[in-house]
Amino acid sequence: MRGRAARLLHAAAAGCALAAVPLAWCAAADPRQWLEKMSHALATRNYDGTFFHVSDGRVEMMRIVHRVKGGRVIERLQSLEGSGREFIRNDDQLTCYLPDEHTVLVELRQKRGPFLSSLPKFGSGVERFYRIESLPDARLLGKLVHVIAVNPTDRYRFGYRLWLDRRTAMPLKTQLYDSQGRVLEQIIFAQLKMPKTIPASDLEPAVSTAGMRWIVQSPSANASAAVSAFRASELPPGFRLTVAAAQTLGGAKRPAEHLVYSDGLATVSVFVEPGRGRKPALAAAAGAASAGSAAAAAPAPTLRGLAHIGSGFAFSTMVAGHQVTAVGEVPAETVEFIAHSVKSFGAGVRPQPRLPPP
Repeated sequence: MRGRAARLLHAAAAGCALAAVPLAWCAAADPRQWLEKMSHALATRNYDGTFFHVSDGRVEMMRIVHRVKGGRVIERLQSLEGSGREFIRNDDQLTCYLPDEHTVLVELRQKRGPFLSSLPKFGSGVERFYRIESLPDARLLGKLVHVIAVNPTDRYRFGYRLWLDRRTAMPLKTQLYDSQGRVLEQIIFAQLKMPKTIPASDLEPAVSTAGMRWIVQSPSANASAAVSAFRASELPPGFRLTVAAAQTLGGAKRPAEHLVYSDGLATVSVFVEPGRGRKPALAAAAGAASAGSAAAAAPAPTLRGLAHIGSGFAFSTMVAGHQVTAVGEVPAETVEFIAHSVKSFGAGVRPQPRLPPP
């Protein structure tokens, strides 16, 4: 559940790409320009909104508050139903308030560029593996919207649809779907504001932490040694290594290696942990880990083989006495492919992954 919420934090922020774009510009722009405008807006705008998150037949209402001030980003995600969990990201620190587990989880990560670089974005080269096209305009929430489809060209990735306000280029709705066109996850905003300023009080947790257990996960001091041993020897077309880091998870005595592979839009996180029978860390899914992120999700129950995680998949296997777990908002075939290709290499070795046959 914690991993799913961490993924949702990133997905919600990505779905809130806010831009004050003149109507004349929108009318002339092609689909790629719309997406570039969204990416730019993610790094510059404040917003406060409530939305419905629909996944696995479940509907949950949430609030997200996002503030950019003085080059720093603070983001708060709050469940408005059920457990009342909250997640607050302040630059290089993610704090998860889990009242149903009487736990506060604090994750520290090394600075690797701006916070927003860890969000899903349409990077260079995306057109090689996705067809980006405009669909007929529609109306949503009483507004005229421009609809964009991002269709994968092979079996290794999912597709996306975005409903963008014609006046502001703001997505009012986003969908993730598989190769059969089945919607796996969607985010629909019910209310959204873009204030010039956001008070600090709106970014404070409403959860009382009295009597809660605190767990701190921090980057490993032995990261340089830990990240040299494992790499994927083969990768699906378009995927490349974007992050290699190490992190001590929970009470572990030895660091886990964290690798992130991305095609410029989808991402797969790989965790390599020493020993058998441990609880593997399930990473934030495709949209959560990219070039700027070395963050891991909270530990999850022991996993072996394939599992359906939120709107994506995770696959875990053993390699050279280490538990290897690949997870992302991608098809099952992709996480299995990457997990099975991970091998142990000597210190300082940087293998060049092979591509699978077409």
